Amino acid sequence: MNGKKDGSWQMVARYMSLAIMLPASTFTGYAIGYGLDYLFGTRFLRIVFLILGVISGFVQLIRDLNRESK
Repeated sequence: MNGKKDGSWQMVARYMSLAIMLPASTFTGYAIGYGLDYLFGTRFLRIVFLILGVISGFVQLIRDLNRESK
């Protein structure tokens, strides 16, 4: 294969991982909160962990984009 095609596939894979990271971290945060709510019999932890998941997704997205620009 051509070196240019290999580089383009690497870029596609890199940007697909960035696109999947935010929804995955949001879902993971909600799932952890839901499990803890079920375990402790509360109703607010799923919202707290959902917000933490969204924040962690954005932080990781910004870190990866800053790494790309260097």
